[in-house]
Amino acid sequence: MELLDKIQVLVEEQSITEPSDVKALMRKEISNMLKVRSELEPIPADTPVVLLVVGVNGSGKTTSIAKMVETAKNEGRNVMLAAADTFRAGAIEQINIWGERLGVPVISHRHGSDPGAVAFDALNAARARGIDLLIIDTAGRLHTTHNLMEELRKVRGIVEKNSADFVERVLLVIDGTTGQNGLIQAKSFTDAVQCDGVFLTKLDGTARGGVALSISVELGLPVWFIGTGEDAVDMSAFDADAFAEAVLPKA
Repeated sequence: MELLDKIQVLVEEQSITEPSDVKALMRKEISNMLKVRSELEPIPADTPVVLLVVGVNGSGKTTSIAKMVETAKNEGRNVMLAAADTFRAGAIEQINIWGERLGVPVISHRHGSDPGAVAFDALNAARARGIDLLIIDTAGRLHTTHNLMEELRKVRGIVEKNSADFVERVLLVIDGTTGQNGLIQAKSFTDAVQCDGVFLTKLDGTARGGVALSISVELGLPVWFIGTGEDAVDMSAFDADAFAEAVLPKA
């Protein structure tokens, strides 16, 4: 509604009558609204980074982690994974398989163990091995489940207390097909662990990820990355102009 209100005012001010001109104006405004000003570089190149990845089950979190590993390795970074999703059946195995496939070490404990302990051990191991980028996979959880969100807060607290020589980032993975439910998820996770940016997934289908607009405007949360397919290479940095073009393509 905020976007439409802006467009209505501009159309009247500029006496625009052609639909194609209205669409061009909308593309420009969508791009401007998505250019959230953030002082944070997603993954700084000149310092070790610990990246805590959060999101609900089914959002594409594990695949997104694989994409980031592949990209970071191609940039010459020394990467490690931590399997802190210790309760979901098969989650630890899934991360270990990706670790083997991509040629990076994985820190994991047995099924049902304390995810905070996994994060703690992973930070110590990353420090000892001179890791540039430690990516911690957390348990996919419904944003409405209070006790699980509290557990996520504890993991974030452990990372904060033990990452003195690392730059911390919290990345929220959102399914680009979720619609406005994605905004509710983003609010809940940001309240719990103060997310820094968004990885918008599943933009290879017909859904165009319009929820990115709501997340950017209402939460001031920048979209950092997008996933455009299933393969580890199907990822790119977010480009607001290109996104606006995809939402409202030219004839």
